Amino acid sequence: MLQLKNISKSYTTGSFTQIALNDVSLDFRKNEFVAILGPSGSGKTTCLNLIGGLDQYDNGDLIINGTSTKHFKDSDWDAYRNNSVGFIFQSYNLISHLSITDNVEMGMTLSGVSAEVKHRKAVEALEKVGLKEHIHKKPGQLSGGQMQRVAIARALANDPDIILADEPTGALDTVTSEQIMELIKEIAKDKLVVMVTHNPELAETYADRIVQFRDGKVISDSNPPDEIQENTNYQLKKTAMSYFTALKLSGKNISTKKWRTALTAFASSIGIIGIALILSLSNGFDKQISSYESGALSNFPVTINESAASIDLSSRPSEDAGKKDKKWKEFTSAGEIYPYDPSANTVMHTNVLSEEYLKYLDGIDPALLDGVSYSRKVNMNILRSDGETAVPVDTASLNFTSYPDKPAGVEGSYLADYYDLLAGSLPEKSTDLVMVVDEYNRMSQSILEALGLDYKAANISFDDIVGREFKLIYNDDYYIESDGMFKLNGNAANLSAMYNSGNAVTLKISGIIRKQQDSPMSTMSAGIAYSDSLAEEFITNAKNSSIVKAQEQQEQVNVLTGKVFSQVSGMGSGMGMGMSFSMGNSSASSDPGSSVSKEDTLAALGAVATPSSISLYPKDFEAKEGIVKYLDQWNEGRSDKEMIVYTDLAEMVTSLSSGIMDGITMVLIAFASISLVVSLIMIGIITYISVLERTKEIGVLRALGARKKDITRVFNAETCIIGSLSGLLGIGIAYLLTIPVNIILKSITDLSNVAQLNPLHAFGLVVLSVGLTMLGGFIPAKFAAKKDPVVALRSE
Repeated sequence: MLQLKNISKSYTTGSFTQIALNDVSLDFRKNEFVAILGPSGSGKTTCLNLIGGLDQYDNGDLIINGTSTKHFKDSDWDAYRNNSVGFIFQSYNLISHLSITDNVEMGMTLSGVSAEVKHRKAVEALEKVGLKEHIHKKPGQLSGGQMQRVAIARALANDPDIILADEPTGALDTVTSEQIMELIKEIAKDKLVVMVTHNPELAETYADRIVQFRDGKVISDSNPPDEIQENTNYQLKKTAMSYFTALKLSGKNISTKKWRTALTAFASSIGIIGIALILSLSNGFDKQISSYESGALSNFPVTINESAASIDLSSRPSEDAGKKDKKWKEFTSAGEIYPYDPSANTVMHTNVLSEEYLKYLDGIDPALLDGVSYSRKVNMNILRSDGETAVPVDTASLNFTSYPDKPAGVEGSYLADYYDLLAGSLPEKSTDLVMVVDEYNRMSQSILEALGLDYKAANISFDDIVGREFKLIYNDDYYIESDGMFKLNGNAANLSAMYNSGNAVTLKISGIIRKQQDSPMSTMSAGIAYSDSLAEEFITNAKNSSIVKAQEQQEQVNVLTGKVFSQVSGMGSGMGMGMSFSMGNSSASSDPGSSVSKEDTLAALGAVATPSSISLYPKDFEAKEGIVKYLDQWNEGRSDKEMIVYTDLAEMVTSLSSGIMDGITMVLIAFASISLVVSLIMIGIITYISVLERTKEIGVLRALGARKKDITRVFNAETCIIGSLSGLLGIGIAYLLTIPVNIILKSITDLSNVAQLNPLHAFGLVVLSVGLTMLGGFIPAKFAAKKDPVVALRSE
């Protein structure tokens, strides 16, 4: 069954080499009780360790049932110890934090035996050695003889072929020793039992065969076999410890050190607590900001302007360039100026708001919109009268802008949804105007003066404003032709006649409105607002007016002034026009004759139907995303020049605030993470201490067939448990700390429930704690796996 052929083994310490076994050959029967005797240092324990696979020979061969072990790998030796060998040690080598049943089950656990079967076999083995009434006890509750019986039960439980006993009675009294020897002799009827002892009397009394060792050699053998019966079907069953078993082992070990584990977990959780509090505050402030933004900015429009300009900072003179080129030095004392082209620092993009694009915008889902506003480059001719004299109204001074209208098919009114009606009624017809005042009911003196009101008065009654009328005069009445040129039909009599003419369109201020109190911001500034349909009606009439037709035919000369159009182009023209219309002003200038180009003049005369700006008001933030997505679809597959660039002010503000908040959060987390690094080092030290404390357990597990990776798994499981406890403790404490933090913030800022830890953040921090803790214990776990099982079993 078992053969040792010319086995040699030596140990080298520095320059000294000790020969433990020298060309030893032994054959063993399938079932016999063999006692190995010899003085200390004779090689008998080394021989036992080689037979058990705890140590490997240098030369020769160990043959098991006809199978050579010369080419065994570590995993093969692990499986051999688990399948074929049972160890009985002098010092018992029981795992103290496990019950005796768990100790007996351990070898079967590594073999993959089911829980029900291994428990039954463990109980049967304990009954066989006379410990039926003690199966729920731990090793520390037993006497020395009882603990040795547990060790014998453990050796028998997995039904091995070979039982190896190393001084099994060395720590027992005479009576107990005899009981143990009788038990071992009984076992030898069915198995090969090899016992190492210093006691020749025990060997002669109980052993079937005595082998004498001296100086690493066999000097006598009382009953060598004539021939060996081999089992040619010998196969090894690989061992494997499940992660659950590793967790169970480590959990029971940790439970014996509750206070140390608790303090370790708490110390390790400090970093988690800090990060959790930072994240909870960040999350809470983000929600507060989002809540404010959703109220303040949710109805901010997505704006599409005819022209868009942005400053290209990459072309700005750098600090290094200033050192090389003295003319770019800031605050220079040089007595000279340096011409430069400002357009070189500006990227201009012109949005072509074609009829096709306007039709595309009409296709936006009305459910996404609260209103649509158009700003047009049109100078409507408006007169006011005091009952006797009519005078032109400077629409630029009125802040004359169009108010948003609900999309077709959508019920309600934008003004009714977001503004309070202070007096009068909301516009019902295209000729109805509305006055917008600020939250203090204030109105600019220039606007009041343009309306013909007493702008120097301390206050003006709503009644003096609501119902106030104006007259819109079309171009054919407002301008007259003289010698091929046009001029304003502008003396007092003519203006009064125009005002009272049947062709004049009556405009009336129907009501006064103010933004709602719970709306932090208003999308319309104080002034007079009109319906876009009024502008469309004026543009339609203006296109067919004589002055517009004459100007369209005249390429070089302004038909109002007789002057040649300016050739200014590029940056100056573009920026000038952009600024004229950026505030929603309805005209390029209050005087069409001051326009710098033919196109500007036609626009000022009301002949351009294409809006200069379109504002799309979303219902809420989600609707805004839908609008933006729809606008982006237009740009797909188009060149940069053909794209339509829009301005999403709400997104700009939210991105800026989110970016600042994220930056602050990351900086604070970086500081808090320092404690995590300290925790990682601490866990490494604690795990290393645990390895030193459990060295004998490591040896026992290896003797039972545990692989190196199983030992690593045991200590990884321990750090996993500590990491989980640390993470859960940190999150629990952080949740509790949010209560006083919120109370303090409420008293300081009047903000409620600011600190809110996101459950996903909490889960992520627990995972982070487990990961970092396992990382900290990784090196000590690897160190444990590399321990020599023979050396580990000898440790105390």
